[in-house]
Parts: sequence; structure tokens; C-alpha cells
Amino acid sequence: MTTSKEQIHSPTHFLSPQNPTFHKTITILLDTKCCNSLHHLKQTHAQTIKSGLYQDNYIAGSLVKCYANPTFKTTLEIALKVFDQVKEPHVFLWNSIIRAFLDHNDPDKAILFYQNMVLANSIPNKFTFPSLLKACTLSRAIQVGVQVHAHVVKHGLAGDRYIQSAGIQLYATCGRINNARRLLDGRGDADAVSWNAMIDGYFKCGDLESAERLFESMPCPNVGSWNAMITGYARCGRVEDSRRLFDEMPQRDEVSWSAMIDGYVQQDCFKEALMVFNEMQRTGIRVRKFVMSSVLAACANVGALDQGRWIHAYVERNSIQLDAVLGTSLVDMYAKCGRLDLALELFDRIHSKEVFTWNAIIGGLAMHGRADEALKLFSQMQMEKFKPDRITFVGVLNACAHAGLVEEGLQFFNSMEKVHGIRPVVEHYGCMVDLLGRAGLLDEALDIINTMPMKPNAAVWGALLGACRIHGNVELGERVGEILLELEPQNSGRYALLSNIYARAGRWDDVSRVRKLMKERGVRTTPGSSLIDLDAVIHEFVIGGGSHPEMKEIRAMLEEMIKKLKSAGYAPNTTQVLFDIDEEEKESALCQHSEKLAIAFGLLKTAPGTTIRIVKNLRVCEDCHSATKLISQVYNREIVVRDRLRYHHFKDGNCSCKEFW
Repeated sequence: MTTSKEQIHSPTHFLSPQNPTFHKTITILLDTKCCNSLHHLKQTHAQTIKSGLYQDNYIAGSLVKCYANPTFKTTLEIALKVFDQVKEPHVFLWNSIIRAFLDHNDPDKAILFYQNMVLANSIPNKFTFPSLLKACTLSRAIQVGVQVHAHVVKHGLAGDRYIQSAGIQLYATCGRINNARRLLDGRGDADAVSWNAMIDGYFKCGDLESAERLFESMPCPNVGSWNAMITGYARCGRVEDSRRLFDEMPQRDEVSWSAMIDGYVQQDCFKEALMVFNEMQRTGIRVRKFVMSSVLAACANVGALDQGRWIHAYVERNSIQLDAVLGTSLVDMYAKCGRLDLALELFDRIHSKEVFTWNAIIGGLAMHGRADEALKLFSQMQMEKFKPDRITFVGVLNACAHAGLVEEGLQFFNSMEKVHGIRPVVEHYGCMVDLLGRAGLLDEALDIINTMPMKPNAAVWGALLGACRIHGNVELGERVGEILLELEPQNSGRYALLSNIYARAGRWDDVSRVRKLMKERGVRTTPGSSLIDLDAVIHEFVIGGGSHPEMKEIRAMLEEMIKKLKSAGYAPNTTQVLFDIDEEEKESALCQHSEKLAIAFGLLKTAPGTTIRIVKNLRVCEDCHSATKLISQVYNREIVVRDRLRYHHFKDGNCSCKEFW
């Protein structure tokens, strides 16, 4: 039978199973680097079924790998069906399905499939065990891990360096550091991967000295070892040591910069994280996706909107895929930097949303006091078949608390377990105490605490103490305050809140007693500080002034601002001052609050009509709240202030919180 040129060049002939290149063509089409379209994947899958190649272990394994691609979200079930159709799975196919479950954060299923593999008498190879040991590590299944290690030895694979490093991570993570070290020492030519896994293991177990000794004993630490040390120090709270090593590194890679930025973010050193990021840019290193989320978290926490917008522009300029993780980081950044409009706009553009994406926007709306929109999105989330989790309900209940929606909040709380199968944890009870307390229902809030199925923590009692301050309940506030001082004897905020309750009641002896107790316990007051981001530079102001180079001009602007406010009817609320001093001194103290200094700087340095954005580490006091409302009216400015609990949008003499804060 002859074949014409037209037949040879036709697509039908090319994809014919009789063509010797067909198998190779399907293999190329199923390359995970190329198969990034679900539509094309399904077309290729159809060809394998049509040709009967779906029984081919290598083809089936490649299909499993492609369908397990996390970007496809819902295709793991199809991957499992592909696996089930092969009558006698080869080790390659078993490895593919084990890895698929691991990639989808289901390590228990990965372990289960290995057990099925053993029962099917399929012999594992060196590619089986690294994934399997990692699954045991993630599940903290140390007993299973020990059995898997025995299988490694049985099959003569104990010398494989990838298996060895995975075993070290398993033992170290599960607290069996001596077993991990024996694995390392059992091979005289251990490679850098194993050494680094051991260093990481020591840090995870809190044995910093052993990690340091091992690092120093390495004949020539590679960049990965330095990175492991930087990450480990930061994880243990020793970010200064991380920075020292970072500065001493003979060479750095992208992971080095990311590790240092992550370290600062983990220790809440957000300004320092942004400084490292700026230095990274100056060195010309390309900003990769895995760095961006950490930098965006830093931007979110200090209100660095300009830098956050730069990253967003960089993403778009370089056509970087806006997946759920990066998209959520951007949504969170915009919401926490006060640009809820941009957060909502971006949220709508994210195609691959996850539950945490919905949580970010619901939580953002809650922080801004836009409860109706938050609850509407909660309903939409469920309509789109996303199952809410515990964090979702924290956002929903906070939204109700900030808007005084008591009945709605109670309904959501009661529906958690009955409707959604989510048992409330202490954070949810804290939200309910906050909701009831803010609304003045202090007895009901106390009843919630007394009937909690777990012991109330300091956050729960703190919510009630805050409510006592708002509503002036000195008797209950005193009782709750004493409980908190026992629970958190070093938390200066608890002393300050109790002092405030006493001061408003004119009980200055009790104020002095609390201050004396702080001194005896060596508790230092957390100074109020406010941040303002201008032209990608973060300026920080602390109560009383600080060392800003333009402080002389700022004080002059502050003096002018106070004069204008008094002409407009401003009367300082001196009940906010926790010292028994004369009224003039109290007024002077109020003028030195950090947000007033930051606002004065903003008025001095920005064009008329420009929005001023402030991030404050503590709760806004009543005097600053009243003053800022007037400033927005007198200077015709919108002023956005984020305090420790929520957002306040000041405009035309009003605040978005509607005095419910």
C-alpha cells in the first residue's frame, strides 16, 4: 500500500497510531513544561484514549503529571482516573501519582498510595523515596517514615544523596536529630544538599550551637549552606545574626536575598526588609515571583503603597502570571495600604482564586468597616462553591464587630458548626466578645467567656477590657485588667488600657499603682509611632518628636495646624493623658502624639488635595480621632489612618467608622 505526499503531510496521518512517530509526538505534547493549557491537555488525552495508548505506563504517568499541575486546580480527580485505568501500573506511574498528591498538599494520600504500591508488589526505585519521605515529614508520620527508611535500605538505595537528604529532613523535623546526624555521618562523601538539610534540622530543633559547629566545620560552605544559616537564624529570632552572615557572604544568589527579606518579615522588621529589597534592585538581580509575596507583606505592614504599586507594575510589565498566591498578596497589600478600591479591582481580575484570596478581601473590607460588602462577598464566595474556613469566619465576625451587627454576627457564629462543619476556636470566641462588648453588651460578652469550651486567652480578655474602656465600666474593667496582668505580665498595652480606665474615672492613685507595678516588673511602655510613605521612603514619627532631620519645620507646621483647629472649635480631650498634671501640660502632651506629627509632615510635604496615609502601631486615641476629623475639613484633605485594629477614612470632617470603634 502506497502513501501519497498529501497523506504524509496531513494532520490525521501524523497523529495516526500506525505512525512510528506517534508515541514520541504524544510524549512531547505531554511534557509538563509544554502542557500548560488544560484544553490542549484534554485534546492530547483524547488522542491517547483513541489510540489505546492510555494503557502505556509512561504516557499514563505523563498524563498524571500534567493533570496534577496545581494551576489547573480541579484536575487531580482526573489524574486519579487516569491512574485507575492502567491495569498493571509501572513504578513510573506509581511515582507520578504519589508526587501528584504531594504537590496538592495531601501527604497522607501520597503515603496511602505507596502502601498500595507495596501491596501490588511493585518495586520502588530511587525516585519513589524522596517524595515519600517528604510526605512523611509533612504529616509528621515518623513511624511510617522509619518503615520507609527500612525499605530504602532493603532496596539498596541508602547511598542516594536525594534520599539521604530527605531522610535527614524527616528525622530532624520529627525531633530525632541523632538519627538525622547518623544518616549524615554514615556517608563520608555527603554532598551539600545533605549538609544543608542537617543544618536546617538543627535549627528546627532549636540546637543553634550544633548548626553553627556544623557550618564552621564544612570545608567550603556553598551558597546553599549560607542560605540555610540565614534562614535558620531568622526562624529562631536571631535576625541580627542572619544579617551578619548575609553581609559576610562571598557570593549571593536569589535565594540569599529572599531568605534575608523573609527573615526580616518573620520578625516584623518590615522597614529593614524593604531596605534589603531596594539594595537587591540596585545590584541588578531580577525580582522573582517567590520574593514578591514577602516584599508585598512588608509593604502591607508599613503602608508602603508606592513600593507595592511598583511590584504590581513590574508583574504586569514582565507578563508574570498572576496566580492565587501572588494575586492574594497584592490584594492584601492594597487593602492594608488603604487602597481598597484597587484591592477590589484586582480581586475581580484574579481568575485562579483560592479560599485564602476570598479571605484576604473579606478581611480587608472588615478592617475598613465596610461590613455590608464583606458579607455580600461571603455569600458570593459560597455561591461560587468555595468552602469557607476558620479564617473566613474571623473576617466575617470582625466585619460584624466593626459595624455593630450583633444579630448577624450571632447568626454567623451559630452557623459555623451547624452549617459549615467548622468548630469555633478561641479566635472566633474573641471576635464574639469584641462584637458584644463594642455594642455595650458587656454582660453577654462575659457570658460568652464563661461558657467557652476552652480556656480564654489574653486576646479574649483584652477584647472585653477594651469594651470596658469604651463604655466606662470601671468595676468590670478592674477585674478583667487584673486577670490580664497575670496572664501577660510583660504586655505594656494591658497596663496602659487599665490605666486609661482609671484615669477617665479620675482614680489617679490607681493609675500610680499600675505604673509602679510596671516599674517593679520591668515592663517598658511601647511608644506610639506612626509611619508615612512619601515617594517610596518610609518616615517614622514617635510620640514626642524623634530625630527626623526636618523636625524644626514639622513642629512649626504642627503649631500652625493646632491654631487653625482651635479656631475651628477644637478642644483637646485631656482625659486621654495618663498623668495627673495641669491642663496646659496635658494639651502639650496631646500635641506630641505621633499621628499628629506624621499628619503635619504630610501637610508640609504633599500638594494640596493629596490624600495623606498614616500607619500607627497603637489604637488611635479619642483626641487624635477628633483632631483628624477637623484637619480633614480645615485643610480639605482625605486622611487615611490605619491603627492597630482598623482603618479610619477621614474626609470633610467625618470618619468612616461613624464613631463606632
